Amino acid sequence: MKKVLREKKHLKIRRKAIGTKDKPRLSVFRSSQHIYVQIIDDTTSKTLVSSSDIKMAKAGKLQKAYQVGKELAEKAIKAKIKTIVFDRGGFLYKGRIAAVGKGAREGGLKF
Repeated sequence: MKKVLREKKHLKIRRKAIGTKDKPRLSVFRSSQHIYVQIIDDTTSKTLVSSSDIKMAKAGKLQKAYQVGKELAEKAIKAKIKTIVFDRGGFLYKGRIAAVGKGAREGGLKF
């Protein structure tokens, strides 16, 4: 039931959060163990930059999420991406999702 509700929220968010070439979409997915983020250009349906916490050193989930956001921001800056649209994927903007956002902002991305 929770998954269905989250997917409904995600579809509602996706109606408004559309990534373009100038302002791509940062999509976040959170599983129980890991967090995955990617920057997507929806006009061409291509992933421009991605990152996850799978190969990171042992740390808490919040620290890993923050590091993933910061790492993604560094990759995005190298790919000449500075502004994005944040797509939280139907998850609430707190905890690990907020940590990704904080890391991305501190890495140099603008929402």
